[in-house]
Amino acid sequence: MGSIDTPTITENGSIQSHAAAAPADDNQRPLASSNGAPESEATKKRRSGILPLEVGTRVMCRWRDGKYHPVKVIERRKLQSTEPSDYEYYVHYTEFNRRLDEWVKLEQLDLDSVETVVDEKVEDKVASLKMTRHQKRKIDETHVEVGHEELDAASLREHEEFTKVKNIATIELGRYEIETWYFSPFPPEYNDSLKLYFCEFCLNFMKRKEQLQRHMRKCDLKHPPGDEIYRSGTLSMFEVDGKKNKVYGQNLCYLAKLFLDHKTLYYDVDLFLFYVLCECDDRGCHMVGYFSKEKHSEESYNLACILTLPPYQRKGYGKFLIAFSYELSKKEGKVGTPERPLSDLGLLSYRGYWTRVLLDILKKHKGNISIKELSDMTAIKAEDILTTLQSLELIQYRKGQHVICADPKVLDRHLKAAGRGGLEVDVSKLIWTPYKEQS
Repeated sequence: MGSIDTPTITENGSIQSHAAAAPADDNQRPLASSNGAPESEATKKRRSGILPLEVGTRVMCRWRDGKYHPVKVIERRKLQSTEPSDYEYYVHYTEFNRRLDEWVKLEQLDLDSVETVVDEKVEDKVASLKMTRHQKRKIDETHVEVGHEELDAASLREHEEFTKVKNIATIELGRYEIETWYFSPFPPEYNDSLKLYFCEFCLNFMKRKEQLQRHMRKCDLKHPPGDEIYRSGTLSMFEVDGKKNKVYGQNLCYLAKLFLDHKTLYYDVDLFLFYVLCECDDRGCHMVGYFSKEKHSEESYNLACILTLPPYQRKGYGKFLIAFSYELSKKEGKVGTPERPLSDLGLLSYRGYWTRVLLDILKKHKGNISIKELSDMTAIKAEDILTTLQSLELIQYRKGQHVICADPKVLDRHLKAAGRGGLEVDVSKLIWTPYKEQS
């Protein structure tokens, strides 16, 4: 779904991030190596004493906005030279989201700002680590966040070490070149690839442009494999069975992991259905985003993972995917809820959807209405309705039961704050049979 700090992607071009806005700091620091001016002996001695920088070092780094921001060195790699200064450093900008972590050169660092006390020394063990099927979630920042309860402390440390450095820098998908945000555990033979080329229809990925061009001449697909279950105007939704299209499902997970920090990477996709949203034209159906759901969920989850690809964000597609998942739940005659735990942005998106749907009903409904009735009408789980209305202070507990207080002016104020609802799902265009009734 859309995100607070989304880059601007140009078609087959460069990427400009208007991500987390950099603080307005006009204090331009001198470069690590001066512009041709001779260094003093004291400066040379100090440089040689602190170089190469240790992993864990905190220092100021010149970012793409031309200003200096605090970073932490996450990893380093030796260049082909014997000089101690000939290292590149993978840094995390402590003010920004992890998606902006990157490799930088020494001249971008202000060595006068180096903090000499290294707070966390991590030895170079990445090469010896192997990811297991059970290590499915990624660590955000350097502390444990909600969403990693299934891993013990040792597994968390190993997993953080394994995923701390972004391995693929960019991908080409259809007419877009997209800068990636996070680590994704591609097969080992792709470890030396900074850029991957994806077939936008079957999602096979290659190391070189020439390989993609040869593949495209042979690939017969012009849309995702599976059944088209929805078409309205230029939008189509395809249901892909992970068991019938295993390679496609796995490739979709690899792709999604590049843009989702907290995504669980499932190697066994047989148990999942993938709902792939596409924009269609005379060249085919081009993937916009998707959500997945378990075929059989004991917890009533109607969505496991959701993503709108960066070129298509902020166009209402994320809200459309959420709404679509609930329309499927209505067809099934069940209530649904997204898989927990939700990220902060995920909760924000869902809280917005729940707010709009529930308040629209409360505005139009005459007389009393219960949470159970709201749940039956919307397929939203009763607990989600209760927490949403409580957060809006629209519910009170009287005489042993919850009572909804729906003042029209208050409803209007909350609806305005919730923002637009995004693209509408035209239910009349949905042709779908629940999975349990198939076969």
